Amino acid sequence: MVIAAVIMLLMGPDKLPEVAHKLGAAWRALKNIQEKIESEVREAIPDLPSTGEIARIARSPVNLLNQLADRVDKKEAAAAAVKPADTTVDPSVIVEAPPLLTPPPLPNRRSDDPPPFDPSLN
Repeated sequence: MVIAAVIMLLMGPDKLPEVAHKLGAAWRALKNIQEKIESEVREAIPDLPSTGEIARIARSPVNLLNQLADRVDKKEAAAAAVKPADTTVDPSVIVEAPPLLTPPPLPNRRSDDPPPFDPSLN
C-alpha cells in the first residue's frame, strides 16, 4: 500500500493510468513469451511434468529422486517381464571352453627356499 501511495504521488493521477496500461501490456507480453517457450519445450520433451509439478519438485528435491528411482524400477521390471518366446538352447551350438592353462610343475624345493609366487595374491 505504501509503495502504491508513493507511486501515485510521484506519477500524479494523470500519468498513472498510462503507466498501469504499459505495465499490464509488458506483463501480458512476458506471459505470451513464457507460454510459447513452454509449448516448444513440451513438444521437444513430451514426458516433461507440468509446470506446477516442476515447482513442487523444486521445493522437495528428495521427492524428485524418489520418483525417478520409481520410474527406473518400473522400467527394469517391465524389461524383466518381457521374455523371449523360446528359451531352449540347441545342444549342438554349445562350444566348450578350452582348458585352463596350468603352471608347470615346480622343481624340487629345499626347506630354506622362499615359497613360490602365488598369482592369486595380486
